[in-house]
Amino acid sequence: MSWKSSLEELERRRTMALEMGGADKVARQKSRGKLTARERLALLLDDSSFREIGMLAGKGEYDAQGNLIRSSASNFLFGRGNIYGRPVVATADDFTVRGGAADASIIRKFEQAEIMAHELRLPIIRMIDGTGGGGSVKMLEDYGFTYVPFIPAWEHMQKNSECVPVVCLSLGPTAGLGAARIVASDYSVMVKGLSQLFAAGPAVVAALGENHDKESLGGSDIHTRNGAVDDEAANEEEAMAMAKAFLSFLPDYVGGDLPRIASQDPIDRKDENLLSIVPADKNKAYNMRRILEPVFDKGSVFEMGKNWGRSVITAFARLDGWPVAVLASDPTFLGGSWTAQSSEKAKRFVELATKFKLPLVHLVDNPGFMIGLEAEKSATIRRGVEAMTAIYNADIPWATLIIRKAYGVAGAAMSNHTRFQYRFAWPSGDWGSLPIDGGVEVAYQSELRASKNPDAELAKIKARLANVTSPFRTAEKFAVEDIIDPRETRPLLCEFINLAMR
Repeated sequence: MSWKSSLEELERRRTMALEMGGADKVARQKSRGKLTARERLALLLDDSSFREIGMLAGKGEYDAQGNLIRSSASNFLFGRGNIYGRPVVATADDFTVRGGAADASIIRKFEQAEIMAHELRLPIIRMIDGTGGGGSVKMLEDYGFTYVPFIPAWEHMQKNSECVPVVCLSLGPTAGLGAARIVASDYSVMVKGLSQLFAAGPAVVAALGENHDKESLGGSDIHTRNGAVDDEAANEEEAMAMAKAFLSFLPDYVGGDLPRIASQDPIDRKDENLLSIVPADKNKAYNMRRILEPVFDKGSVFEMGKNWGRSVITAFARLDGWPVAVLASDPTFLGGSWTAQSSEKAKRFVELATKFKLPLVHLVDNPGFMIGLEAEKSATIRRGVEAMTAIYNADIPWATLIIRKAYGVAGAAMSNHTRFQYRFAWPSGDWGSLPIDGGVEVAYQSELRASKNPDAELAKIKARLANVTSPFRTAEKFAVEDIIDPRETRPLLCEFINLAMR
């Protein structure tokens, strides 16, 4: 007895699987400027590292004698591959097979991909295109009944959200379950003009009397600026590069070793440019991002969520080769004030760093929570306190660098004051319960009323207060630990990381 015929059938089935939805559907996918699921897997993973699991899964057609006529592939592909030599679970929806709808999917493949990541403690990358395994109206007629909604593999997705890095790439119009899978991640990316995200698409929304196309309803301009999705890529290649960069800073699983790389950047490097970045005039803004490159390992800074919550900068970087999380305020946007949205951004980022035990460096220039009617309507104080709670609950190594302003409750959210404060301040440090400039007229109103020359009296009061607000007065009382020459920042932060990672 020979296995020749079985092996021939195996090869035939594999060949059919590689055809995906068929030549016409593949051509349609390409005409939309989109890669196929298999091309995406090849682009994401190291060369020849992908081993597919469940390649033969799909729907078979047979003749009266039970012989295979054709096998139609499942619209969900997954397997094991490498990214920069590190193993991951990679999944890809195949839009060429029924647009990714559930009636062409096999739920167990979803489940097995998530379980594999959880049990083997491997990062998982979901490349989502279409409904992402969600339902379609046509499938209801095929089933002959309607079902009470449930989310396939959701319990396993929740487990992964607690134990391994989860990355989602939105690579086409995505609704329902697919949209839910995208936002249930540690890091998500949309491709500008190619991917859209919605709870329900334009045809469904039209029933509400709203007429939108896909882009105006759920394009990346919307969702990478409201915090639903972290980042926007110009094309699929850039989206995958961003996913790889994100993963390069994280361990393979919660509690795993942080990935250190060899650094050629001297730990004692002192950059003269740091002396001229912060202007002497406290009312003038400066670019906080100009501080990052001189302080951290050259070329290592990877910013996450740049387009939303813009008064807060969240990024990853390296110090002496070690990965760190970086939290900072951006004084070029609303003066660096924390809004409801930027507070949410800070909270999520600190919780991400805490989950994966990434040391965090906080560069502080925070004049306070945003004020005014709109700030009150958006519950800024609640979101701000939630961010502060995340910071106080963080049990990771934490270094604070006070660049300039630190006022009020938001300023107190720089770090947990009950822990050892590995904290430095630049001579530009300016802190207190509230900005003195804004409260002088109120605090000294009786003296100003009594003065024959209120303007001159106000100038004298401000001159006296300028001495009191010197950061060196604070250092005398050890209310701030150290004031440093800005050029000393990198050596001291490298000292911090090497102590923290002992």
